This record gives sequence, structure tokens and C-alpha cells, in this order.
Amino acid sequence: MQLFHGRKMTYFSIALLFIVAGLTVLITVGSINWNTTDDDETFTMIEGEYSVNGGEWKPTLDEVMVHEDFQKLTIRGRLTNVPKGDNVLGLTANDAWFTLKSDGKVIESNYRADDSVFKNTPGYTINYVSAEDIGDGQHIELELIDPYPLLSSKCLTEFFDMYVGTRATLYEMLFRYKSPTILFCILICFFGLFSFPIAGIVLGKINYRYLAFSVFCFFGGVFILAQSLFSYMPLWITEPVQCMAATTVTTHFCMLSALIYVKVCLEKRTNKIIGNIIIAAAALLTATALILHYTGVSDLYAGKPFMLIFVAVCAIILTFCLISEVNTKRETILTLTSMIPVMLCLMLDAFNEFFYFTSVPLFEIGMALTLLNQIVILIIDLRKQYLESIRYQQMQKELYEAKVSLMVSQIQPHFLYNSLTSIAMMCTKDPKKARNATINFADYLRGNMNSLKQKAPVPFTQELEHLKKYLMLEEMRFGDMLNIEYDITTTDFVIPQLSVQPLVENAVKHGVGMKEDGGTVTIATREEDDCYKVIITDDGVGFDTTKPVRDDGRSHVGMENVRQRLKELCDAQVIIESELGKGTVATIRIPKTENG
Repeated sequence: MQLFHGRKMTYFSIALLFIVAGLTVLITVGSINWNTTDDDETFTMIEGEYSVNGGEWKPTLDEVMVHEDFQKLTIRGRLTNVPKGDNVLGLTANDAWFTLKSDGKVIESNYRADDSVFKNTPGYTINYVSAEDIGDGQHIELELIDPYPLLSSKCLTEFFDMYVGTRATLYEMLFRYKSPTILFCILICFFGLFSFPIAGIVLGKINYRYLAFSVFCFFGGVFILAQSLFSYMPLWITEPVQCMAATTVTTHFCMLSALIYVKVCLEKRTNKIIGNIIIAAAALLTATALILHYTGVSDLYAGKPFMLIFVAVCAIILTFCLISEVNTKRETILTLTSMIPVMLCLMLDAFNEFFYFTSVPLFEIGMALTLLNQIVILIIDLRKQYLESIRYQQMQKELYEAKVSLMVSQIQPHFLYNSLTSIAMMCTKDPKKARNATINFADYLRGNMNSLKQKAPVPFTQELEHLKKYLMLEEMRFGDMLNIEYDITTTDFVIPQLSVQPLVENAVKHGVGMKEDGGTVTIATREEDDCYKVIITDDGVGFDTTKPVRDDGRSHVGMENVRQRLKELCDAQVIIESELGKGTVATIRIPKTENG
């Protein structure tokens, strides 16, 4: 069903443009530095020396220390920025244990002395130390322990960070540094929740490719948001382990939705089976990770890199499946080009978990490129649909004009005069027969007029009843010279209204009607494996099919209209076979695919 045409499509495109422009403005405004506090007055570090895994002590050089791989890191010295007055020292710790000492005395730590299943999982925490506890220029010692020895350590600042300010400073930093990312994620989620489903409506049908990409967009936006705000999560979720779990679960669902999107685009049966197996395995892996987490066997963060590796392998398999279908369907090529950036970045991110080689947000970049690619595809599809809607309207107009022309051709003055004259002659000879003929003639005219309102094909039984009324009038005119036979073996199909009559009319007028002793017209139907056939046969004079149509004495205006309507509405074709002196066979071949 076509819901959007012409002006409505234009309105939708303009609205989409304004929404994207508005969100772009928001992103620009959000990126402005509204916090006038200088970085050196906000962030702080310990200036002195550090030791990795109990080794030798080295000077605390930022560019070296923050990239050290460690299981235990000890830093001692003095703070470069000391909290004073009402200010506090803020400590953000992510998936690492920390202990902060001042002059040898423990003043803050995120170790928990409980017996819960999560006692060995640090999670995400935000701690505050008052200026009184720190003192001015006292000796500070920080000990960090990474409880995940199998994973590669990333930047120190991703595990732990310190800042000086009030308890509201973290919100200020959130707005200052994360506004562009937040608004970018809102944009992605917006397209996931609204634009792509609306595109499915505009395209006139449920498009599972767009629907699956909508889900992927939404979870992708949530994933990027969670990965960007993980240090701020304890502001809203006070339980450290639940902060970590909420962030990591978004990874699982994002990866799963990406695999589902690729699987939906597969067409070949073998590839679909492979896709179903991969989706089932990924879902099972996610469920297993959750069970192991909440039973305390292995938390979600410990299993996240292995989940990424598994998904990366699955992505490679599904990509090869897509490549094997490149020649099958246009959507497959578009899906392949759309998913290459995000799949490639996903695989790089997975390896980055084990072999840390960059701090660049690879998946975010891949997601942005994929989204941009998909928006371009969406615009192309909408433009194509717009052009098709114009063509559809033009086709409907032409079909309507063809039906009017066909109806007029069937009610030509000589046919009306001949029918009415025959009825008038019967009024004195056989009034009862004349009455029936008058009713039949009225029904025939009503059927022709009603055909103008009928756009879709009608059951063949309906077309056959109308045809019988026409033939009754012709039998009344030709008398014994016209013999009509029916060989109907199937009626379980549809056909455009008034599409058989022109063929029968040619058989009557130009076939049997031109023969001195008349003849027989046979109307038959047949069902074959791939099609239905309507066959009109006459044993009349026939004609030479090699001659130009304008020279054979037949009427072809109605025939051309019939051919056009049969092709447009049923993808059917008309085949004419004739031989001089032997008769003509006209066959309408209707594919079964167009008849359900």
C-alpha cells in the first residue's frame, strides 16, 4: 500500500532534514567549553615516583606512566593540585582496587568487607576525600591493583583518575567533556527508534532489514553512551558492581543486535542456517555470562573480551556469507558495504582488549560510518520509492484511461443498435424472450459501467458471467450461425475485468461472423504447473499473422488495452495463433505467482 506520495514525501524529507540539522546544532552547542575552570585547577596527579609490580622506582612522567602494563602499581609523592577549603579530592575507580594513604595512613579505599558473591569484583566507584584528610603538601601514596590478570591493562586514566573540586564538579565535567558524545548517542538512538521504522512505513511495507538495523542503531547508541560515561555511572547507580554490569550488558546486546542485522539480510538457505546457529550461540553465550556473573563464578567484565573475540569471529563468518550472496540481491551489497566499518572496528576493538595498541574509540567511529552509510542508503531508497510512486500514479491513470477506452469500444453504436433492434423484433414474436434479453442487456451495460470502479483483478467466475451476457446478445443477433461452447476446467484465479471479451468479440465478429455458414467459438480454461490459461478458439476464416495489423481488418485498439492491463495487473501475456481458412486461437497466460 502506498502511504506517502508526492507532497507528503517532500514534507517527510524536509522534517527529517530539520531534525538532523537541529541535533547537529545541539552537538555543536554541547561541545562548547562552558566550564571556565582551567584543566590544571581541576585534575590532579601524584608527582614523585612509581613502581610497577614491585619493581624499581621511576619518576612519574605522565606520557610513560599512564601506559604501563601492571597488575600492581604504586605511586608516591605529592599532589600537583591540593584541595582546599570546601573542595574535595574526587577519586574515580573502574574495575580496579585502590588504596590511598596520606603520611602512611589509609584515608580512602574501595575494598569491601562483605561476604557477597561480588566481593572480588571492584566495579565502578566514586569516592571523595576532604581537604582536612589530605592536608597541605603531605606525602601521598596510591596503590592500584588490577584483578583481571588475563586482560591487557589500558591507560591508567581508564582505571583511575583524580580531580579537585566540589561534589558537583563531576557533573560539570560530564557536561563539559561528554556533551558531544551524549548528543551523538541521542542522534543514533533517534534514528533507531524513529527514522528507520518510519522509513519502513514510507516504503509501503514492513522492511525487516530496516527494522533489524533500527534495533542495532538503538543498542549501538546505548553502548557508545555507556562506554563514554562509565566513570560517571556511580553518580546514578550507587552499587559498584551493578554499574559495571549495566555497562557491560550493553556490549552484549549491541553485539547480538549487530549479528541479527546481518543474519536478517541473508537469503540463501545454507547461510540462514549458519546465521541462526551463530545467533543462538551468541544468545547462549550472553545468558551464560549473566548466570556466571550473578552466581559469582566470573563477573561480566572478565568475560567481555572473550565475548568480543567470539563476536568478531562470528562477524567474519557472516561477512563471508554476505559476500557469497553479492550477486543475489541489491540489499546484500548495501548491507555488506554498510556493515564493513562497524564489523572491522569491532574486530579491532576485540584485539585491543588483549593487545592494547590505541585509545581511539574504534567502535564509535565504525558505528558513525555505518550510520552515515545507512542514511545515504535510506535517502536513495526514499528517492527510488518517490519515483516509483509517481510511476505508480501514472500507471493507474493510464490503466483508468485504458479501461474507459475499452468500455467505450465494447459499447459501440452498431452493437447497441443491433442489440436493441433484435430485442424490438422479439417483442411481438416472443415477448418473454424479449423481456429476458432486455434484462440481460441492462445487466451487460451495468457490468461495463461498474468496471470503471474496479481497479483490482476480479475472480474469473465474475468475468465469465459478464462474458455470457455479451454472448447471449450476440447469439440473439447471429442466430444459428453462432455456436458457443464452454470447456471450463478451472476458475480458481483472478483476471482484469473486461479482458477476455475483446478476444471473444474478435472471434465472433472477425472469425465466425465472416464465415458464410457460421461456426463455433470455444472458451476454455486450463491449469498448468506454473500458470493458468484462458483459451478462445474459433473455426472462422482466420488471418495472416505475418501481415501488419492495420491490414487484417480487425480492431486492435481494444486488444492493445487488454494486453497492457493484463501485463500491468497480472504480468500476463496474450498469444495469438491463426491460419487462413482454419481459424484462430487466442491464449491468455497468467503466471501463478501473480495469483497467490
